Amino acid sequence: MAPQIGPHELLHVFSFLEAPDLLRAAQVNKVWNEISVTQELWRQLCLRRWASCKAFPVVLGTQTWRQYYLCRSELEFRVASGRSQDFTCKAISGHTGKIDQLAYISPHEYRFDERARSVVCTVSSDCTVRAWDLREGTEIWSSPVQPAPLVSLVAYPLLQLVVTVDTQGLITGWKAETGSEWASFRLPTSCSSMEACGHPEGPFLMVACADGNLYTLTVPQLQVLSKVVTFPHTSMTLTCSPDQQWVFVLAKGSDVGPKVFYVQSLLNPSEDIPVSTTLPVRLSSRVCWAPNEAARLTVMHRDDRGMHLVITTFILKASKSRDRVSILAQQLASFILPDTMNPHLMQAHGSQVLLLTSRSELLLFTIDGVHLIAFQDHQRPITSMWVDPHRVVTSSLDLSLRVYVWNKKNTCPILKSCYHLLGGSHRWASGFTHVKSDSRSIAGVEARSNGTSILRSYCYKVQLR
Repeated sequence: MAPQIGPHELLHVFSFLEAPDLLRAAQVNKVWNEISVTQELWRQLCLRRWASCKAFPVVLGTQTWRQYYLCRSELEFRVASGRSQDFTCKAISGHTGKIDQLAYISPHEYRFDERARSVVCTVSSDCTVRAWDLREGTEIWSSPVQPAPLVSLVAYPLLQLVVTVDTQGLITGWKAETGSEWASFRLPTSCSSMEACGHPEGPFLMVACADGNLYTLTVPQLQVLSKVVTFPHTSMTLTCSPDQQWVFVLAKGSDVGPKVFYVQSLLNPSEDIPVSTTLPVRLSSRVCWAPNEAARLTVMHRDDRGMHLVITTFILKASKSRDRVSILAQQLASFILPDTMNPHLMQAHGSQVLLLTSRSELLLFTIDGVHLIAFQDHQRPITSMWVDPHRVVTSSLDLSLRVYVWNKKNTCPILKSCYHLLGGSHRWASGFTHVKSDSRSIAGVEARSNGTSILRSYCYKVQLR
């Protein structure tokens, strides 16, 4: 048959093969080998296997689509196995104070050529912001010492911009590649929450002021687009929806119902009254957005009598007429948590699954209250949780990180507990306080007994072949 099948026909046949069969076909002869490495064949394999390749542009660099597929498949295997030979661990010190927050600034997560790097930025009570190369375990740059301790930061990887805020309300933008200052803006009081948001009109920054005002700033110029009074004289927390069309505002320690603002109305200061709605819940404590839905919001709150913790999920819709926009918040599901639970962290996976942490336990529920599974892998309270489409990582005061991997076939158990990543000695450290991750690494903040913090990096070994 071989002499009768031309290259175009053979390419068509190969387009129906999966990766293992394509690799076997490459071993038949020279012609089959040449056709089997066709870029379009491997690009289609990547698009079929990883939805993110469709949603976000893939930067190949010097790698081919075939190399990208093989490297990313190998990375997934190493992440799930957790063997000691699969990753390198480094303790990275430099801050002389406590690290309060960290964020990844490296763009192009799934890149495997020589330019691939995992870079995080941290802010500390030592009044500096610093950037770190996790694989090398080295400091890239450090800012000059600031007038006040830095307490929060957000990152814009595509802009290579980091924005920090200090205890006195000074917001500063830093160039992520060099550490030089880009712009600054001073709030009238301290900042209670800060959120990086993207939008079709461009990126922006949402800032909640301790006096109850909500600021919307341009990025990277940090100029005021709008200022809205939300909860007067009350500290707030913010969180933006995955589609960046909504921002949730919660008044800390207040019986007043939380508000949801339509972002478009905050970006256009010519409109007199920003469009918002108040959710019909009281004593709210936690909130998360469903990552696979444009406007699905889950709120943890107390019932009408204040007796039980309730988790309620809403769907938000914007109704536009010729001269105004109104918001409809429709309740989708609700359930009461067991009295034995007092969750301190809540995040969502997909459109139906909620992850809760209660002391040292990780629990999974559906939005309707079906208890899926519980994990008791930690010996002491969980302090932080990272959730993405591929895995979950928890940090704990027991000085360990726990890695879980999602079941891609969506069968029970939906989440698999895989392995621990250990920190330093209990003699010198008091536990992990924060954890973040990208495709190639995990970064944890390890609190030291002397009141300082260090970074622990765990980088998976994947080389371009």
